[in-house]
Amino acid sequence: MSVKIYYPTVFQKEENGYSVWVPDIEGCVSQGETVGEATENIIDAIGLMLETYADHGVDIPAPSAPETIRTGENQFVSVVAFDPAEFDEKYSTKAVKKTLTIPKWLNIMAERSNVNFSAVLQEALMKKFNLTH
Repeated sequence: MSVKIYYPTVFQKEENGYSVWVPDIEGCVSQGETVGEATENIIDAIGLMLETYADHGVDIPAPSAPETIRTGENQFVSVVAFDPAEFDEKYSTKAVKKTLTIPKWLNIMAERSNVNFSAVLQEALMKKFNLTH
């Protein structure tokens, strides 16, 4: 079970759709044609911003209480749930090192043929799970 972070977000009705931002995360903005699309987009934006914070050793900002967020005309506050594990599963392309064992004779053949072991394993796993690049 992963721990979700609940951030208050501000939605602003625009002529076409909604702008949305997270006051607690500077520069975390997005938009969408519907409230649902804007919500999904801001969740992705939160993930990208928090990933950048982590890469730079910056602490993840704590969510404010929703009632402390001030809104203007055509704006409203909604709380969105960000699930770091779900985001990572959906978007992570970071490589992980795996140790594996193959027969020596197969290793010799593969090395003589300049086989990229990582590429072969990735291709095999993608095929096994019926995934495409």
